[in-house]
Amino acid sequence: MLLRKIARPLLATWFIRDGLDAARHPGVHVVTARGTVDQATNALGRAPLTDRQLRTIIQVHGGLTVAAGISLAVGRTPRVAALTLAALSLPLAVAEQPFTSGPRSRGDRTEPFVRRLGAIGAALLAGVDYEGRPGMGWRLEHARAERAAVKTATHTAEIKTAAKVAKKTAKKTAKQTAKKLSKEA
Repeated sequence: MLLRKIARPLLATWFIRDGLDAARHPGVHVVTARGTVDQATNALGRAPLTDRQLRTIIQVHGGLTVAAGISLAVGRTPRVAALTLAALSLPLAVAEQPFTSGPRSRGDRTEPFVRRLGAIGAALLAGVDYEGRPGMGWRLEHARAERAAVKTATHTAEIKTAAKVAKKTAKKTAKQTAKKLSKEA
């Protein structure tokens, strides 16, 4: 459908731009992610990440986002790419959530948070789009039903064949018995 060919690249542009920005300018993202990452490392009982480690993680995350966005834009495994983008965006939404205190005001964090939630929702919708084809669940169920029907048909054919053989054997036996009885009489 033409709409998919237009909508997927349009959706992917936001992720590609965001990933490029993170890969090229990770400093801004380090400030945003610092509080959430420190909370996560403390909860896990790990030492806090250095700025250099966090910068590297953000750059790798940005590169993965760009790669998945390009994959979605060109239509190469679009469902996997869309679901990957949704998964890659979740930690960013958590980092930008406005419900806890952070370096930026709550109002400044609300807009990117809501925008990110919308992008996650759009990516999830793109990820479950079957393009008019049946899903894996339906395919499995249909294949099982078809296999059962073939098995039943095969079993029925075997029964019919056995019945024909039995009928022929019965006729042959009846003829032979009739022949013997006529000879004895």
